[in-house]
Amino acid sequence: MRKFLHLALNRVVITALLVILQIGFFMLEIFRWGNYYVVIAIALRFISLGAVVVILLRSSDPAVKLAWIVPILLFPLFGGIMYLAFGHVFLPGKLRRGWELTSRQIAGNLVQRPEILDRLQEEAPDIANQSRYLLSYAGTPIWDHTSTVYYPEGLPYWKQLLEDLELAQHYIFLEYFILGEGRMWNAVLEVLERKVKEGVEVRLIYDDVGSVFTLPKNYDQIMERKGIKCIAFNRIIPFMALILNNRDHRKITVIDGRIGYTGGINMADEYINHTHPHGDHWKDAGIRIEGEAVQNFTVMFLQMWNVARYTEEDYGPYLYRFTDRPEAAGYVQPYMDSPLDGELIGESVYLNMIGCARKYIYIFTPYLVTDNEVVTALKLAAKRGVDVRIVTPGVPDKKTIYWLTQSNYQPLVEAGVKIYQYTPGFLHSKCVLCDDESAVVGTVNFDYRSFYHHFECGAFLYRVDAIQDLKKDMEETFAVSERITMDWCRKKFVKTNVIGPVLKLFSPLL
Repeated sequence: MRKFLHLALNRVVITALLVILQIGFFMLEIFRWGNYYVVIAIALRFISLGAVVVILLRSSDPAVKLAWIVPILLFPLFGGIMYLAFGHVFLPGKLRRGWELTSRQIAGNLVQRPEILDRLQEEAPDIANQSRYLLSYAGTPIWDHTSTVYYPEGLPYWKQLLEDLELAQHYIFLEYFILGEGRMWNAVLEVLERKVKEGVEVRLIYDDVGSVFTLPKNYDQIMERKGIKCIAFNRIIPFMALILNNRDHRKITVIDGRIGYTGGINMADEYINHTHPHGDHWKDAGIRIEGEAVQNFTVMFLQMWNVARYTEEDYGPYLYRFTDRPEAAGYVQPYMDSPLDGELIGESVYLNMIGCARKYIYIFTPYLVTDNEVVTALKLAAKRGVDVRIVTPGVPDKKTIYWLTQSNYQPLVEAGVKIYQYTPGFLHSKCVLCDDESAVVGTVNFDYRSFYHHFECGAFLYRVDAIQDLKKDMEETFAVSERITMDWCRKKFVKTNVIGPVLKLFSPLL
């Protein structure tokens, strides 16, 4: 009974019921005007036709266009209305205005030191090109003198994070897709409350949809009463709430502008394997950076804060000025991706790495539900002799997405791509490693939501110490994962060749 009441009173369930009621009311209104059915039907068909024209004219992926045109043609009376409501025709106006307002501040606070880029051009022109792309389109420079530590699991990440939070003297910024009350978050919250009493400024951003099942309603107000400045990003509201797009999928911690964290690890107990919702083990990854590259994360957080609050706060006081720069090898470039800028930065970074790979490219991703460009790039890399390996979960968190992921296996395996399923449980890491030299650790999945709809972030790494630890983790993960073969694909024929292609048609909408 308690579980039933918890489900019945959940915000998503209540919102869904409100949506159904509103749709029912809309249908009743149409029937009430039944005498004018022909006129109404013609008007709705014109809306659907207009939606198809708009879709064809938009500069989006052909798969996304097809995924919308099919249901509109199947349901001409309501297809156009569906597209207007759920097709990103109207992006949230406040978000867009806030992003445009704050983007002007990025260039003034994040300035590329030209000697770093010149040196990188001499050492590795391909890497310099990647870096220039991120500088031009994400607005984030590349830095040296930044130490890196890679964490192959959530537990050591969390323990080190708690130690670093205790050392905060000026401010703590946290931005996470999921917060969940429990051992992990409660321990962090205990430190934050103590730091607030010491005079440390603490700011927290969590995504309202990401945390809808794990936090009580109006949790931001609970935090404010504790002295923690808090934002519930893009709060759920009825009717439009079920779109679930334009979410803040980033995971960022900044401590005094000196130390930064990112990766796939959220603040909930499954990420430290205190609970086991999907299999025996939850595998994730994160990275800790210390040095000048943390400035990127500081500005990225403040931009998102100002977007949500619609303010023009000065970033300068929060940028730490290093007098003794850390002695560390390599280069670090934290970056962000936004659905509001028209540039697919997350996907483009991956495509650049796949295209430049000479020996190998290894990938961790929980979802492999991506567009034809990425699939083609992976197949071409394998065909030219690059060792391409992808690890996906062995236990699903979402059955439909799991089937979609598996439906992509056969064409990739046929091209020579090596695919593994993480046998112990669910793999949530988002990492790419290329040729022992470059890597990305971040929040970007190989799926449409990360590439097209979410706010994301990552750290692009070149010849840093953490790369060898990432490679060691990947090799150990291959050893405990199931290798996917053509025999495996044939045994799953219905799933991969019947259900999969049908689901794939609508995958951009999932």
